[in-house]
Amino acid sequence: MSMSSQRPYLIRAIYQWLLDNQCTPYLLVNTNHEGVVVPEQYIRDARIVLNLAPDAISGLNMDNDWVSFSARFSGKAMDLFIPVIAIQAIYGKENNEGMFFPEEEPPTPPPASTKPVTKITSGKPSLKLVK
Repeated sequence: MSMSSQRPYLIRAIYQWLLDNQCTPYLLVNTNHEGVVVPEQYIRDARIVLNLAPDAISGLNMDNDWVSFSARFSGKAMDLFIPVIAIQAIYGKENNEGMFFPEEEPPTPPPASTKPVTKITSGKPSLKLVK
């Protein structure tokens, strides 16, 4: 039985734990992963550290695939999108308490089917006379 990744659940739990303990949650992101949208001028060695304190961001959404929120950089608002697989750590600024994750490779797509794929070009069903 294949189970889903623990990473998004742990990220959400540690985020809440850090807030409950009056710590500033920081996220360490590997910016080499596909789909990462962060301000490029703050990337160092393919990594970026982001402050997730509630007073520093807005619209935080943490689901099983993505973390997204809005933040201001040099006074300019920006929407950030981070695939969960790109998150390397979530920890407290004050004491570095949190969790660091091992590097993971993105999942490989399933093998292509050997059956031909029929593309439907019309939205209406139709019948064809076959002799």
